[in-house]
Amino acid sequence: MKLKLGNKTSDIVITIYVILTLFSRVYIESLFRSNVMSSLSMGFFTLFILWALIKIKFLNPTWFGLFNTKNK
Repeated sequence: MKLKLGNKTSDIVITIYVILTLFSRVYIESLFRSNVMSSLSMGFFTLFILWALIKIKFLNPTWFGLFNTKNK
């Protein structure tokens, strides 16, 4: 049995994840005065985690109803 989240729950989890990662990137950059490449690599890594969770079907986003996933 695969563990997966519902559509609305996935949308909420993704929104919270993106907001927290953006906040943490800004906070860490101001703390360590890091360069552009480290910021880009951190952003790429966090997006890769999100992509992987969507790819294995743990997250099932519908982007708050903008894209209907049901076949007509």
